[in-house]
Amino acid sequence: MHIGLLVTNTDRSAFAARHPGDAEKFRTLIEAVRPDWQMTAFDLPAGEFPSEAQRFDGFLIGGSPASVHDDAPWIARLFGLIRDAHAGSVPLVGACFGHQAIAMALGGRVGPNPGPFVLGAAETKVTAAHDWMPGVQAFRLAAAHGEQVTDLPAGAEVIGTSPGCPVAAYRIGATVFATQYHPEMTPDFAAALVEEFAPGFPEPVGAAARTALQGGIEGPRFAEWIARFFEQAAPARSDQDRAAIRSIAVT
Repeated sequence: MHIGLLVTNTDRSAFAARHPGDAEKFRTLIEAVRPDWQMTAFDLPAGEFPSEAQRFDGFLIGGSPASVHDDAPWIARLFGLIRDAHAGSVPLVGACFGHQAIAMALGGRVGPNPGPFVLGAAETKVTAAHDWMPGVQAFRLAAAHGEQVTDLPAGAEVIGTSPGCPVAAYRIGATVFATQYHPEMTPDFAAALVEEFAPGFPEPVGAAARTALQGGIEGPRFAEWIARFFEQAAPARSDQDRAAIRSIAVT
């Protein structure tokens, strides 16, 4: 399979420079479970987008400190790509910002957390397991978000909830799978992120983040579900859908 990694991270700080970028994080995550897959990364805030000559079996959209409400050309362009991909049955996986962007691009809504900024880790209770994640009751992933999906687009189904985040994970048919959280973050990176950013929040946010991380996170486990999701989507696509995947582009 050939997956397009749509990198949306706008962090250009010294902290970010000391750690692997999101493209490397996601590549490491997926290669651990599907080492033969090809992945091509695009830095969307830098203006990098897929071209008509490139062929993909799906797109994976990552996180960002940017808001989906920001008036940035690359965000509007991403929304167009999401709508075109969905119309062509191109599988989409979203994490954090990607989770929100897919929902908003397809007619949903995103708003502020009802409580404080969520940092550290969060447990998602699975409310509707599917073929790519059979028998799962809950999972824990790294967390960092001040906004969340408040209304889902038509046809979407909530498949996981977390305290304070009713739409922690959702799907649309067999072609969209999204989580509010961060499967790509390792325990070490998540801990470093907490120490870097907790001082900018009220003290209880940092304390809660450190406590939450003690429960562990399950990025590698979630990576297998991402892989299975892309695999289960492939057989259902028609020849016309496959042609759309090969030519998907936003100008």
